[in-house]
Amino acid sequence: MSGHSKWSSIKHQKGVTDARRGQLFTKLTREIMVAVREGGASTESNFRLRLAIQRARDSNMPVDNIERAVKRASGGQEGASLTGVTVEGYGPNGVAVLVEALTDNRNRTLQEVRSLFTRHGGSLGESGCVAWLFDSKGVITVETDGVDVEELALLAIDAGAEDVKVETGYLEILTTPQNLESVRQVVEQKKPPVSAEVCRVPSSMVVLGEKEALQALKLLDHLEELDDVQHVSANVDFSEAVLEKLRTQA
Repeated sequence: MSGHSKWSSIKHQKGVTDARRGQLFTKLTREIMVAVREGGASTESNFRLRLAIQRARDSNMPVDNIERAVKRASGGQEGASLTGVTVEGYGPNGVAVLVEALTDNRNRTLQEVRSLFTRHGGSLGESGCVAWLFDSKGVITVETDGVDVEELALLAIDAGAEDVKVETGYLEILTTPQNLESVRQVVEQKKPPVSAEVCRVPSSMVVLGEKEALQALKLLDHLEELDDVQHVSANVDFSEAVLEKLRTQA
């Protein structure tokens, strides 16, 4: 089970403030534009663009915004200055953290990320120091309210899912990146997923106590709040006690 999925599920249940939603739309726009720049504006031939647009739809991004991002990227130099940057490091209590960003200023992004690691008791590492702990997987998250969990799990496996994990309130379905779309299409016939995206899933997890887990979460949340950061992955897991406390927090 990806600790990130548990963390993301909690945030989804809390809802997203208007400010965070605006920031999310900006990040989704960047992802769409870079996908167009690298693979063209056709969703039929551009796998990355299809995933970016679907993720935008899952996040309730207006259709006009999506279409505008595609047109801007295909009609000019929009997005041309954005470069992908991956930063690796260790959070508090040795948690492995992988940060993926799109930026027009690499030095600024590295400085901002380094500052947050230092402030929260972590440190940056050399390239490759934690990346080996993570595999790229398609991750589909489905809320289990009102559905037959066993039936949905079997449906996903029959459609090509590699693994299915049942958690409190939701189901996490793991696929290869290539099978993400086809499994999603089958799953959404039963219930639309909360999210479906390619993520970095850790091969091993670190379970922390309440105090240590909340400390790690502060780092992860603050990293995600950086404008340049697109994805944050970590190998931290959370006990039910910690999850319950997060659910009840304002």
